[in-house]
Amino acid sequence: MFGKIIGDALKTTGDALRTTGDVAGSVVNAGGNVIDRATDIGRIGNRKIKGKVILMRSNVLDFNEFHSTVLDGFTELLGSGIVLQLVSATHVDRHSNDPRGKVGRRAYLERWLTSLPPLFAGESVFQINFEWDEEFGYPGAFYIRNGHTSEFFLKSLTLEDVPGYGKVHFDCNSWVYPQRRYNKDRIFFANKTYLPSETPDPLRKYREEELVNLRGNGKGERQEWDRIYDYDVYNDIADPDGGDKLVRPILGGSDYPYPRRGRTGRPQTRRDPNSESRLKSIIGLNIYVPRDENFGHLKMGDFLGYALKALSSNIKPGLQSIFDLTPGEFDKFKELHNLYEGGFPIPPNVFKTFTDGLTAPMFKELLRTDGERFLRFPVPQVIKDNKSGWRTDEEFAREMIAGVNPILIRRLQHFPPSSKLDPKVYGNQNSTITEEQIKNGLEGLTVDEAIKDNKLYILDHHDALMPYLKKINSTSTKTYATRTLLFLKADGTLKPLVIELSLPHPQGDEHGAISKLYFPAENGVESSIWQLAKAYVAVNDAGYHQLICHWLHTHAVLEPFVIATHRQLSVLHPIHKLLVPHYKDTMFINAFARQTLVNADGLLESTHFQSKYAMELSSYVYKEWNFLEQALPADLIKRGVAIQDSSSSHGVKLLIEDYPFAGLEIWSTIKNWVAAYCSLYYKDDNAIQNDIELQSWWKEAREKGHADKKDEPWWPKMHTIAELVESCTIIIWIGSALHAAVNFGQYPYGGFIPNRPTLSRRFMPEVGSKEYKELESNPEKAFLKTINSQMQCLLGMSLIEILSRHASDEVYLGQRASLEWTADKDAINAFEKFGEEVHGVEQRIMERNVNINLKNRTGPANVPYTLLIPSSTEGLTGRGIPNSISI
Repeated sequence: MFGKIIGDALKTTGDALRTTGDVAGSVVNAGGNVIDRATDIGRIGNRKIKGKVILMRSNVLDFNEFHSTVLDGFTELLGSGIVLQLVSATHVDRHSNDPRGKVGRRAYLERWLTSLPPLFAGESVFQINFEWDEEFGYPGAFYIRNGHTSEFFLKSLTLEDVPGYGKVHFDCNSWVYPQRRYNKDRIFFANKTYLPSETPDPLRKYREEELVNLRGNGKGERQEWDRIYDYDVYNDIADPDGGDKLVRPILGGSDYPYPRRGRTGRPQTRRDPNSESRLKSIIGLNIYVPRDENFGHLKMGDFLGYALKALSSNIKPGLQSIFDLTPGEFDKFKELHNLYEGGFPIPPNVFKTFTDGLTAPMFKELLRTDGERFLRFPVPQVIKDNKSGWRTDEEFAREMIAGVNPILIRRLQHFPPSSKLDPKVYGNQNSTITEEQIKNGLEGLTVDEAIKDNKLYILDHHDALMPYLKKINSTSTKTYATRTLLFLKADGTLKPLVIELSLPHPQGDEHGAISKLYFPAENGVESSIWQLAKAYVAVNDAGYHQLICHWLHTHAVLEPFVIATHRQLSVLHPIHKLLVPHYKDTMFINAFARQTLVNADGLLESTHFQSKYAMELSSYVYKEWNFLEQALPADLIKRGVAIQDSSSSHGVKLLIEDYPFAGLEIWSTIKNWVAAYCSLYYKDDNAIQNDIELQSWWKEAREKGHADKKDEPWWPKMHTIAELVESCTIIIWIGSALHAAVNFGQYPYGGFIPNRPTLSRRFMPEVGSKEYKELESNPEKAFLKTINSQMQCLLGMSLIEILSRHASDEVYLGQRASLEWTADKDAINAFEKFGEEVHGVEQRIMERNVNINLKNRTGPANVPYTLLIPSSTEGLTGRGIPNSISI
């Protein structure tokens, strides 16, 4: 309908615009010379190559005057405004000493092809004709100049029938800003693939110059039209100018190691010359990343980007204004269930705080309001089928291997559990659990027999948290460092045996830990105490999950590889083509996170127990990060939940046979695809060692991107095909399956806060205290007063609901956004096989989920493990593996 409106209008205006536009004015060619267009047109020969350009205007997302602005924009694009020139990959200009490929004559968009429907909303297809001569050869690239006042998104150029070569496609997918914004013309390459040494001589300089442009000079503040990828430390999460309460350590270098992030070059703060000034929160979506790394228009249109912005700018201060006046508590679980059935009541005079600046579609999507109640949440899967299943010990244990954080549990190989903390600093931090205390749960085995039979497991948050626990408990948080021991039963399920809650010694760290043990109970106040003990474990796990397993181990560690890839691997490089789909939106969502989520007093500090020490603690944990251990088999073996076994189909045997997260099929499918693809371009290890771009990429990712760990001995040397395959598989795994496993289950499992509380506000009640009496008389109220407050619940639920959603433009594992991402038929065939294998894995996961003998697949809450099912629809689905970390 919308296309027809514009198409009808253009029928009456297009011819006149084309007639006047093509003969008026002058342009500057790639060499910098001003050439009169009328003179140039006089030289046109009769032979032409037809082309098709697909692009999208920048104002496609405007909510106001949408139709008229887009209509005006498309008439504007015709004629002289956009200039394209082909570049030869086979011939140089014989009248010049320039070794670069010959540049053809200028061509312009000629007419809008309304008969060809665009692939996505907002895209339009234009015809273009290029002049041709026999001495030009194969067009390996083209220049484009934007003479308009605003940018547009160039999706592709396709040449229909190049003499001697047939169809030639250019996969562009890039924003092109007005020419005045660039020092050099924009260049795009055909979808051929070349190693550096195999690049046609006429394209070599173009290839090298484009990489130089992308690296920049490391100076100045970056603007939205810049295309520069560079590194910086995390000196932008604090706000020293906002007061002492917003001061945080700089992460990266010195005492706080950290992966590097994309450089923005914003001015320094007034109070701290080492810190970078922050943007006003109201313009949080405008934080710099290279424009092509920004959210696509459909993701913005789905309101995921805007919803995150609104949550920070509108919802959080609105909730604070309510609860500053009337601090609220949930008294019963029923009140939480009402959030899914009726929403949350708010005073009318406060409602305006939520709605200022929100457009009508955003307002409807984000608040879901009838004017009196708002934030009516969808029912989380964990309580959808069984409202009390989450409280069972079986579900508590099952979520350690099939929940949103199934990557920490490990096999206990020594008893009692010991600590790796330095006893000279922290005293005795070993566990106080004895065999006598747990023997009744071992089903007739001794501890030694249970360990030998691979029956004992532990969820251990003790060492990661203890060094920071005194600081954390100096805030409003009151929590423990926890250890949970579990026993693997004959039916393949886990049962908790004991929970150990530990605090730093009040007389000093060097005196060790003060620990108390809590055991399963089903009746009386002991049952309520046991539920609280499990809640403290969940608090530890939820906070560690969000800041470490999710943010640090996927988002943060991958960004250096994104930057290094664009700086050192040409778009012509096979490894660039392999990896770039797995980087989509990652730099932008990370930049946005630094602005509103992980920043000082941001959404994560406000909703998680680590409070203002959250990012500092993640730096402490990063010290132990090892790139090679991110490989799924290596991770499983390190945690002792699997052993190497050459007779097993994936070379690894699981010791918890029904371990839903342990998606070895997904891992192996990715690795097989990577190996098949790399073998097309590298015939031996010498080819790896002689690839100058590949070597520069790996060196820079290690020495600049992960500079604080550059000297670690475990880094692959990148001397062999095997090292390349393993490294690329790890990068793809982190960006796709690992992130999916720890992200898209956040709302399905954590949307009901009692199942996964993210903070605790008071300690376990002591016998005889008023809190203990409350626990005896009203256990639900005591439980809810211990975990997140009303405001923290609403804010946290809003956040994880957004983070758990898929956008409508999501591209999933085994798919590509473009069918013509490469001209290499062998690579296309290998990728098609990969897609088929991914689909096969999906079918087998679904079959396992209905196998009644595999009891960890659904559990008492009846939530099938679908987080590693590759496909999904948009929205809140609890399944789907996007190619990249895109939310």
